[in-house]
Parts: sequence; C-alpha cells; structure tokens
Amino acid sequence: MIQYPTKRKINPKKQASLTSPKRGMNLEDDLNKTNQYYLDLNLAVIHKKPTPITIVKVDYPSRAHSKITEAYFKIPSTTDYNGLYKGKYIDFEAKETQSKTSFALTNIHAHQLIHMQKTVEHGGISFLILRFTSLDETYLIFIEDLLDFVKMNSRKSLPYTWIKETAYLIPYTLTPPIHYLKILNETSLKGVQ
Repeated sequence: MIQYPTKRKINPKKQASLTSPKRGMNLEDDLNKTNQYYLDLNLAVIHKKPTPITIVKVDYPSRAHSKITEAYFKIPSTTDYNGLYKGKYIDFEAKETQSKTSFALTNIHAHQLIHMQKTVEHGGISFLILRFTSLDETYLIFIEDLLDFVKMNSRKSLPYTWIKETAYLIPYTLTPPIHYLKILNETSLKGVQ
C-alpha cells in the first residue's frame, strides 16, 4: 500500500495497529481518563493513589530543575485507585497482561488481597480491573470472586476461561474508555440511589 503524499509503502499489518482505537494507550491512561470523565460529570470521585517513596538523593542543578536521582518505596502500596461513588467506598487494583491464556497471581501481592478483602468487610466495593493487551479485552473481577478462586484452587494463575465465565467484560468506548461504573450499577449497586 502506498501512502499519499509521501508515497512511502506502509505494511498493512502496521497500518491496522495504527488505526486501532487504543493506539498508544495503556490501562492506566484509560483509567485516568475514565476517572477524570466521572469527576467532570460529578458521577464519582476516584483517583490514582500516589506510590509512597522515600527520597534519598536529589540533584539540584538549579532550583527549578531539581531531579530525584535515588529513592525507594517506603511501604508496600495497597491498591492503585480509590474513591467514592454513590456513598460507597471504591478501591481497586489495575493490571495488564500480554498472555492470552491466563493471568499470573504473583502479580497481585498478598497484602493487596488482604487490603481489598478488608475493604469489602467494612462495606466498600473492591475489585481488579484486568486487561489482556494481546486480546484487547478488559475485565472487572470482584475481589470476592478472586478470593474464592484462590481458596478453591492451587493454580498460580487465573485461567482466561475462568475470567470469561466469572468476570465482567468492560467494552471499550471513547468516552469514558473503561466505563466500570456501569458494571457496578448493574451488579453491586442495584437499587442504590
């Protein structure tokens, strides 16, 4: 295929990837855009949590151009996002995988699972948003389902087949890119005003 006006040849496979609706996007970008959309419309207040770090060394070439050159994580982080929606505390982790067949459970730390379980015990809603990047699919997995799987199985990964049966597919839309509140409205928050 020749591309006018440069007349250079473009590989059709590469062209398809360039026109994909999510070109250059990753899960965190999509979630941040989604959460900003929710905030702009006053639907929910959900933000990405900053990763707690301790700064060890800073390079000061000038006050306006200081640069952190050495730092380490203070404490293990809990989850990626939290906030409020319809009077409910929302807390979730976001993960991506290149695999087409499973998601390795080693990507979720034990302290994160405990934190998410405690969130639910105290009346909050907690879940995992998981994107299979190679399949271009994003799912919402409630923590209760994830913990049931971990208790009942010795597997070190969530099989794609289990995810398709148990989790909720979040279709990609332009605005917002990952409309996870729609799933909460249809499941956890039925009847909540």
